[in-house]
Amino acid sequence: MRFSRIKAVTVKEFIHIMRDPRSLGMAIFIPMLLLLLFGYALSLDVDRVPLVIWDQDQSPLSRDFISRFDGSPYFKIYSYVSNYRDAELAIDKRDAMAAVIIPYDFSGKVGKSAKGEVQLILDGSDSNTATIASGYADMITSLWSEELILKKIRKAGGRPVINPVELRPRVWFNYDLESRNYIIPGLIAVIMMVISALLTSLTIAREWEQGTMEQLISTPVKGHELILGKLLPYFIIGMTDVAIAVLMGEFLFHVPMRGSLVMLFFMSGVFLAGALSLGILISIIAKNQFLASQVAMIMTFLPSFLLSGFMSAISNMPKPLQIATHVIPARYFVTILKGIYLKGAGLRVLAAEASLLAVFGIIVMIVANRKFKKKLG
Repeated sequence: MRFSRIKAVTVKEFIHIMRDPRSLGMAIFIPMLLLLLFGYALSLDVDRVPLVIWDQDQSPLSRDFISRFDGSPYFKIYSYVSNYRDAELAIDKRDAMAAVIIPYDFSGKVGKSAKGEVQLILDGSDSNTATIASGYADMITSLWSEELILKKIRKAGGRPVINPVELRPRVWFNYDLESRNYIIPGLIAVIMMVISALLTSLTIAREWEQGTMEQLISTPVKGHELILGKLLPYFIIGMTDVAIAVLMGEFLFHVPMRGSLVMLFFMSGVFLAGALSLGILISIIAKNQFLASQVAMIMTFLPSFLLSGFMSAISNMPKPLQIATHVIPARYFVTILKGIYLKGAGLRVLAAEASLLAVFGIIVMIVANRKFKKKLG
């Protein structure tokens, strides 16, 4: 291996990137754009659920109950209705996600220590939001009922009943339970996987299409030197993208960084080496820029987005898909980024994922070197 030849190929590739603004734009601005779009548009937090109220009781007690929903950050009262038809129409038109129906005898039953009933109607077409909203409504109702019981006991001169077990939750790593704090680290992994493979998938194929591969074949440059020389510029660009993503996460999305920045960049380098090598391998096999870009997109975007644990927990997937996720490198990088960002985990905790990423990069690099032949045809 001659470093002078690697340097020559690297300089050549840098010159090509600088002369092609489309490649440079794809390398720098597309990751920023995707991070902005997904970072702001994608949220799993459920709050301000639009709600319609039909208060048939019209009593101070029913109004106090409604005020708990109005004062909650999880619900927003859209309107008050006077019949089921208006409530159904609001949900059908998606003006409201839920409806609370308070019956005529609500205050009478509650005042007599009987069981008061309140109906909650939910739009189940969005099952995830409906389930979470149902939990919020149940929590508000339970707290209001407990306060009402305590008031009655104090008024009667009795001692309040103490619950035998009291749950005091303590949230670690993501205290505010904001989905953005774990979406952004996972999003960095998905974007870098797609962009890295897509960029390098065009390199070798471009040489074949432009007819410059014949010139490279006639030079003393060996196959592994050519591959390494073409990888280095995109590796530098990829690390620049990681730095930009980290800065955006810190100052734009305010995602806490609890771990080591050095560890983050080191693991990003390991991941980028494997992702770039995958793109080179696709380029070597395809020998056509359009085909290579399509194959790279199919092999990286959907698996990284759906099977990496970025959007949904891998443990909730069917068993065959859980097994398939073990060959998705983004799965390990998503775990590493979330561990560094949210938990402050080090190499001792993330050693297994780091090792698997390194193995993936080495295997893909070896296969790419063996597939590349310095000959025509």
